[in-house]
Amino acid sequence: MASYEDPSIRNLVVDINRYPELKRAFDSRETVFIPDAPNDPAFKAVKAQLEMRNVRSIVVVPLQFQDSIIGAIFLRTDRDAVPFSDADVRFCQVIASLTAKALRNAHRFESLMREQQDVSVAHRQAELQRIALVAFLRRLLDRYAKIEEQTWAETLLPKASDEELERLVAVALQVIAEEAKG
Repeated sequence: MASYEDPSIRNLVVDINRYPELKRAFDSRETVFIPDAPNDPAFKAVKAQLEMRNVRSIVVVPLQFQDSIIGAIFLRTDRDAVPFSDADVRFCQVIASLTAKALRNAHRFESLMREQQDVSVAHRQAELQRIALVAFLRRLLDRYAKIEEQTWAETLLPKASDEELERLVAVALQVIAEEAKG
């Protein structure tokens, strides 16, 4: 809810039964225009509240988002003011349509930002896992290679095995380089 009376209001729950014009707009999904609210028979039950609030005319334009009504533009004039005209109502409908589109775009933007953050977190986690795996393998191989027996043990491998190991290491490094490109 946005209100000129208190712009800090957020997530206010409104008792829709206190506002028959709002209920009618939500139920019908159409603009409700009441040019003379105090004398309108539909407002007989709330006439005292209308007089207390000094209301003359009312316009309620529902805001539609993905086949749902998510709110409404709700305007009233004072008894001493000029009532809303048909042009005013059409203007409110245009503003409501633009507002609904802006809300839809904001929703899409927030969704994309959340998705991007999720992908970014997953990518970062995968990168940290790769770094940890490489660090582990490097330390394991370094410690294994420091054992004196292992230093000369590789010389016992047949030349074909040594060449195949070199080829496999080269292929593995090439695959890792390609994967790093994304």
